[in-house]
Amino acid sequence: METLTKTQAENYIILYPISWETFGRMSEELRENSTKRLVYDGGYLQIMSPLMQHENNNWFIARLIFIMAEEWNLNIKSVGSLTLKRDDIQKGIEPDACFYLQNEAEVRNKQHIDLNKGDIPPDLAIEIDITNSSMDKLPIYGELGIGEVWRYDGKVLRFYGLNRQTKSYDEIRQSLAFPLLDITIIPQWLEQRLIIGETATLKQFRKWAISVIS
Repeated sequence: METLTKTQAENYIILYPISWETFGRMSEELRENSTKRLVYDGGYLQIMSPLMQHENNNWFIARLIFIMAEEWNLNIKSVGSLTLKRDDIQKGIEPDACFYLQNEAEVRNKQHIDLNKGDIPPDLAIEIDITNSSMDKLPIYGELGIGEVWRYDGKVLRFYGLNRQTKSYDEIRQSLAFPLLDITIIPQWLEQRLIIGETATLKQFRKWAISVIS
């Protein structure tokens, strides 16, 4: 068994070989009482433990997403770091956060999402990857059918849109979920919160969101 550990904004451990059944058991055992995020592909299991910098960025981006949804009158359903997996392709991932927007009405009354039972995958997933994971997560998201992925590396935010024919992603400049959003805006507000504080920054961001449609 091989292991690899990195530390910075995230701690990573990669294990190989791990069976699909073991991944399933671990995801069930960790579901209720752990902040760890799991990724599984081809016998490789990555376990990520987020540190403060990771979680603070994740939380703040999620708050900005909710403000945009509120002020731009978009229905949204948050499913957090839901375990997304499919037995038929033996791929699984737990994003930092994920949301339904375009397909919110399809899952509005659902309290459990299971891709193995035909539930539609989330429209948007958020990945904070400051330490740089050695596993490429985009192909996993593509196979699972996640329409859009935002990836933040601590400085730059990138948007990726799914090509459903190839199940691969193209880097895009305009968010599919929030087409009014300037891609450079989010990192600016992430920096601003470190200067004037989170509450003041959220208030300013809300004013900006209102101004976009006024």
